[in-house]
Amino acid sequence: MKAVFPGSFDPPTLGHINLIERAAGIFDELLVVIAENRQKRYLFSTEDRVRMLKELMRPFPNVAIFVWDSLIAGFMKRQNARLLVRGVRSAADFDYEFELSLMYKTIDPSIETIIIPSSPKYFTIRSSSIKELASFHGDVSSMVPPLVARALKAKYGEEMPAALS
Repeated sequence: MKAVFPGSFDPPTLGHINLIERAAGIFDELLVVIAENRQKRYLFSTEDRVRMLKELMRPFPNVAIFVWDSLIAGFMKRQNARLLVRGVRSAADFDYEFELSLMYKTIDPSIETIIIPSSPKYFTIRSSSIKELASFHGDVSSMVPPLVARALKAKYGEEMPAALS
């Protein structure tokens, strides 16, 4: 069975990695799709996100990384994939993903959405919060892999000036 896990991965978090690892253990093939939405501003370029995810996915031979800039239903059709994997951290996430799954069903009735709840230790991790914390030179090491922590430090500079700390 082939499944698709889309996201912006800006940046990739330990929560993302956990969901990918769990889904890779369920499905024969997992296609991780990096969204390239022209209306969104990303901290990391598409190339940076691809590079980081490819490195992080080395231990998973059944995971492939793709970039897509249109509706995920089009990608799924092109890849002959029917299963869409989505992660949820809260009831609010579930409500959003449930409505999204109904929209995908309208676009393409063959798409089935599989919702995987976050592991409890990752349920508070959000990319937006990580970027904000990193911008203030906070410690994000419990939220992102070391590779991503280094990339965030490079984006925001190493440390807060002594006069501000």
